[in-house]
Amino acid sequence: MIYLNGQFMPIEEARVPVLDRGFIFGDGVYEVIPVYSRRPFRLREHLKRLQHSLDGIRLANPHSEDEWVRLIGELVERNEEEDQSLYLHVTRGVAKRDHAFPPGVAPTVFMMSNPLVTSTPELVESGVAVVSAVDNRWLRCDIKAIALLPNVLLRQLAVDAGAAETLLLRDGFLTEGAASNIFVVRDTVLLAPPKDNLMLPGITYDVILELAAAASLKTEVRRISEHEVRTAQELWLTSSTKEVLAITHLDDQPVADGRPGPLFRQMYPLYQDYKNTVMRKES
Repeated sequence: MIYLNGQFMPIEEARVPVLDRGFIFGDGVYEVIPVYSRRPFRLREHLKRLQHSLDGIRLANPHSEDEWVRLIGELVERNEEEDQSLYLHVTRGVAKRDHAFPPGVAPTVFMMSNPLVTSTPELVESGVAVVSAVDNRWLRCDIKAIALLPNVLLRQLAVDAGAAETLLLRDGFLTEGAASNIFVVRDTVLLAPPKDNLMLPGITYDVILELAAAASLKTEVRRISEHEVRTAQELWLTSSTKEVLAITHLDDQPVADGRPGPLFRQMYPLYQDYKNTVMRKES
């Protein structure tokens, strides 16, 4: 079951006009929310990020926060899985093709749910390989825009190489992954790139830093050079579906000894415990 412009329906019945500006221009934003035991995780924070994206493209929010909470809750209940991945999608609506904003047009609002599939124990134990690439996207990566062709092309580089992700570098510094955030461990310090216009501020990114602080792990949020990335003791990638994974190979070269490192082995159970004790019990 999905939600489209005020109605819940089977996805097979959903229709969007071809003149929708999301289809014509990629003129819209989206959000992805993990749901654990039918409880959306950090829903208010996700809705705050959605508002930031809407503000970034100068599109009025079609719903109040309370309305979003009600609609999302109903969508969760109309789908069978206990753990879900919710996708929210808002475009500027249907209008004659013209680059300028159309006046008086109702936005298109679409939501769907998919089963939330997380990493296997085997993948957690082995870690993943990634490739690197120049971050050639636009300068407003903090907007969660539906126009994701640059990310698609960068992510495909990883697929072509049999890797899990593409690590992005801009002007000699780490930004993020094509569909994830990246953390670096050097000298037992957990490093994270700063939240700015060059990266999407991940909700899981926040969780990792909070868990690190609670465990008294040393952390620094700052610009991270390519040299620091390539000589790191550990690399991690995080996202709402991948949670936290160790990167054990970068561009076919092992990270340290090519196995998940000690800080990752400390963080992973902390994350799982947090998921079971907090994420599954949030109201």
